[in-house]
Amino acid sequence: MTEQELELMLDRAAKRGAQEALKSIGLSDENAYHDMKEVRNLLDAWRATKQTVGQTIARVLTTALLTALAAGIWMNWGDK
Repeated sequence: MTEQELELMLDRAAKRGAQEALKSIGLSDENAYHDMKEVRNLLDAWRATKQTVGQTIARVLTTALLTALAAGIWMNWGDK
């Protein structure tokens, strides 16, 4: 068996394996492209949401800290 024949056989086996794997998870029909595109869109939305939630929490904590500091300073100056 030549190297070329071996490569051809391996390519065929890899393609068959990939097709079977996609078939076993339900991604072998014409809707598979759209399904994967939708999954990617959902992942992008999830990542954006996580980032926004993180930023919002940081802003709330920063605002709470600054408000507490301002209230403390105001109460301290109010006593004098």
